[in-house]
Amino acid sequence: MNDFIAARSQMALSLGFHIVFSCIGMVMPFFMAVAHYYWLKTHNVVYRNITKAWSKGVAIFFATGAVSGTVLSFELGLLWPTFMKHAGPIFGMPFSLEGTAFFIEAIALGFFLYGWNRFNPWFHWVTGLIVGISGLLSGILVVAANGWMNSPSGFDFVNGQYINVDPVKAMFNDAWFSQALHMCIAAFVSTGFAVAGIHALMILKGRNVAFHKKAFKIAAVFSAVFAVLQPISGDISAKDVSQRQPAKLAAMEAHFHTDKNVPLIIGGIPDVKNQKVDYAVKIPGLLSYMTKGDVNAEVKGLDSIPVEDHPPVAITHYAFQVMVGLGMLMLLIAVLYLIAILKKKDWLERKWLLKLFVTATPMGFIAVEAGWAVTEVGRQPWIIQGIMRTADAVTPMPGIHYSFYIFTAVYISLAIVVTFMLYRQIKMVGKLYDIPSGSDQLKV
Repeated sequence: MNDFIAARSQMALSLGFHIVFSCIGMVMPFFMAVAHYYWLKTHNVVYRNITKAWSKGVAIFFATGAVSGTVLSFELGLLWPTFMKHAGPIFGMPFSLEGTAFFIEAIALGFFLYGWNRFNPWFHWVTGLIVGISGLLSGILVVAANGWMNSPSGFDFVNGQYINVDPVKAMFNDAWFSQALHMCIAAFVSTGFAVAGIHALMILKGRNVAFHKKAFKIAAVFSAVFAVLQPISGDISAKDVSQRQPAKLAAMEAHFHTDKNVPLIIGGIPDVKNQKVDYAVKIPGLLSYMTKGDVNAEVKGLDSIPVEDHPPVAITHYAFQVMVGLGMLMLLIAVLYLIAILKKKDWLERKWLLKLFVTATPMGFIAVEAGWAVTEVGRQPWIIQGIMRTADAVTPMPGIHYSFYIFTAVYISLAIVVTFMLYRQIKMVGKLYDIPSGSDQLKV
């Protein structure tokens, strides 16, 4: 493994782990706040128990997210010093603000975890809500920084120099809104389906059903609502990418030849050598319509872009198909669940609906990982779109592949520890909060 591949692999590994922790950290506090609200309004002890159980999960992922996020900040300087030398003064503002949001989140989480029976009940609830708001804000700020890499702005690039720097314009670049919207919705969808799936499994096993039914409903409603909204944000993102990064769009769709009335490709195996896609389902004119609002509009293909600027087509295309495919499956489950809530109440007691949620447990996070692969791999060979190539930004330090092996071992160990802690927490839920249905303790 050469040092360039090792540096990119280490960054991909770190981001791959951190994005899962981040999504859960951004969303779980809102689930927790809803359960807490119901506890304060109804005094149903099940909601208090759900709040306490979820708050422990939030604490676990906050700690692991903090560790993995700190590692990432060091890796930016270690692996990509040339990038940080030039880009740091331009897009450093969102990172600085993210640090502030992180500290607010940490303080609020501390208040929430140790505030039971110590604070005014509604002030205590507000501290939990602040955990979610500050976590969501942190995610938006980080995505704004990534958006700048896809749509660099806030500076003039003259004779290799970055001048007339405007950090505010850099932070609110052309890509930040579409990326932040898509990422935040994806976080709610992925975390919602994961949490709902775990509680659905416990219901099917007959364990602490009163507890898990209420927890399942909160998570399932969140996941269903945001799964319905996700295609809207996806459409906004696709239109944005078609304007700013035509090479990325062409790689996503394995679109080799500039043409009009371009079909949308579903599936297929890209043949880069012969510039075609085998075994794909093609819907005539749909890509033209989705990107330009006109079925006869022209869409740039890879043939209009210099070969040295082509992204890796196969990886980008497959990742995009995985993201969209899983998104559509989750949308189908979401629609079925919403129909069950609004029209078919008897479906809510059917095992097949719960089994669908169990099946969907990992789908959201797989889709999130695939989506980030599209975002990052689809931008290659650029680390700053059109300005700096990734190969020019990598560290000159030899032996970086040893760092990759060390960090791989660290993240695998971290994953094992987190999995063990969550497994233990799920088992403890059944022991600590097992209140039979109809019990007099349901309300206090």
